[in-house]
Amino acid sequence: MELQLKKTGDIFDLELTNSRDHMLKINASPDIGGKDEGFRPMELVAGSLAGCSSIDILQILNKQKISPASFEVKVNATRKDEVPAIFERIHLEFFVSEEVPRDKLLRAISLSMEKYCSVTKILEPTCIITHSLA
Repeated sequence: MELQLKKTGDIFDLELTNSRDHMLKINASPDIGGKDEGFRPMELVAGSLAGCSSIDILQILNKQKISPASFEVKVNATRKDEVPAIFERIHLEFFVSEEVPRDKLLRAISLSMEKYCSVTKILEPTCIITHSLA
C-alpha cells in the first residue's frame, strides 16, 4: 500500500492520495487553527472501522447470494479526555434492509467483528468496540 499526503494550501489543508489517484481532504479543528474543511484523522480511523467491517459483512452475504437493498452504519465514538486522546469506545449500529435474513446478517456481523476485520483487531487493545443491529 502506498499513500501520499501533501499540504495544499494553508497550514492544515492536506490531501491524502492513494496509488489509484483517489483523493481525500484532511483538515484540523478550528480550535487549533484548522478550517474544518475535511476529515479529521481520528474520524478517518473510526470511519475505517465502519468501512472494513462493512466490506467483510457484504462479502460474507454476497457469498450466500444475498445483496441488501440498503446498508448503512452509524458510528458513535468517544475519546479519552487526555493526551493522546485515543478512542475509549466505538459503537457501530448497522441498518440493513429487511429482506436480509436476520440470522445470516447477525452471523456475518459477528464474523467480521470477531475474526475478519483488521481495523477492529488494531483498535481492540485500547478501545471497547461494540455493535448492534437496528
